[in-house]
Amino acid sequence: MQDNTALNALIQALRRLPGVGQRSASRMAFYLLQHDPQGAMIIAQALQNAVSSVRHCVLCNTFTESKICMTCADPLRDQTRLCVVETPSDQTAVERTASYKGLYFVLMGTLSPLQGRGPNDIGVHPLLERASNGQVQEVILATNFTAEGEATAHFLSEALKRRGLSVSRLARGVPVGSELEYVDLGTIAHALFDRRST
Repeated sequence: MQDNTALNALIQALRRLPGVGQRSASRMAFYLLQHDPQGAMIIAQALQNAVSSVRHCVLCNTFTESKICMTCADPLRDQTRLCVVETPSDQTAVERTASYKGLYFVLMGTLSPLQGRGPNDIGVHPLLERASNGQVQEVILATNFTAEGEATAHFLSEALKRRGLSVSRLARGVPVGSELEYVDLGTIAHALFDRRST
């Protein structure tokens, strides 16, 4: 097969997506070009529009097309609680529970010394500024339970407590509806440690 620069460029572009390797990228590129060229144009246009119009909310750092996102602009949200998440998709997951009515701050990453990400590379300083606005009383750290998420939560907890703020962390434990014999040992250990009286 003769070298096709445009096709190779498309495959390499698709490989930039998380979890997409050479084979998957090739399959997607061939499918779009062979079976859905109109879909390829729709995807290209949607990407171009999103890149040119989506920005970060000046208050919570999530993605929005306005200066301030709809959540931050909602006067019915609890202004005294601030939930800190790693990504906009984490924010969406918390929102889908319909159990939290406060505000958010999206870090857009975690601290990771091994990957060269420090406090200046994620939204640590804007978070500290937002949390110290005089309205926030509790900061809920909802970072993931990975090594980086835990390190980020610890770092933020210390920094926020130094500013006199109340800090809480999402509880860890056994998922609802699960049976203990099928739950991993680390989850059971955390559930025992974070147990509460009934």
